[in-house]
Amino acid sequence: MDHFELTLVSSRPLAPAVRHYTFVRSDGARQPFIPGQFVQVHFEHEGVMLRRSYSIATPADEAGALEVELAVSFVPGGAATALFENLSPGDRIQATGPNGRLVLQDGDRNQRYLLVATGTGVTPYRSMLPLIRRRIAERGQRFVLLFGARTPGELLYGEEFAAFAEATPGFAFIPCFSRTGYQPPRPYERSGYVQAALAELAPTAEQDIAYLCGNPNMVDAAFEALKGAGLPIAHIRREKYISPPSPRALPARPADGPQA
Repeated sequence: MDHFELTLVSSRPLAPAVRHYTFVRSDGARQPFIPGQFVQVHFEHEGVMLRRSYSIATPADEAGALEVELAVSFVPGGAATALFENLSPGDRIQATGPNGRLVLQDGDRNQRYLLVATGTGVTPYRSMLPLIRRRIAERGQRFVLLFGARTPGELLYGEEFAAFAEATPGFAFIPCFSRTGYQPPRPYERSGYVQAALAELAPTAEQDIAYLCGNPNMVDAAFEALKGAGLPIAHIRREKYISPPSPRALPARPADGPQA
């Protein structure tokens, strides 16, 4: 695990409470990471040193990337929110990493991957896109991204995933809206919670490996649905996005998983 400094290049809104940040390492080096991993941001808040974890959203191969892209959810009163909402281009933050095992494993010989996400839990899958294209071309594996949101306005990187699916046979994108969908509706969207759409895909132990990332309730519900379909636990890889407790109750320690 490396300790490094990141310099903000730019930021833009992704959704009403989510912002996309593009950083570079201050030393000019490439940031090594495996698509699906996360970095930890270290900062001081009210006299307490804190850490927050964010999945790297940069589409990249195994060699890493020059830019470190993060999707950050803003939580009213949140310590990390106070940090990120006040950043301007040229500002610097401290980070360590990469960490995490929510990566495509080289030894996998399955026919299909089911990538399931809600909210900023979709960012690891965005980083995997170049690797997914290669897996489809070299191994003939198929990928389905099930992405749950309340409305299209909260579907982070939705147009990017839709364009990737259109240009990449073997990759399907299925947004699932719990409130209102596209107007007019798109043929590939679904209504309801993302875990409910799993049954339509008829998962089987023989062909599928599933990745679950995002809201803990979704991760737990999808995990049970996949187990009920016969997938062994080794074929269900999970990462929960958690909201941290109050900074006054949280000493600096490794995070349990990326923060929402």
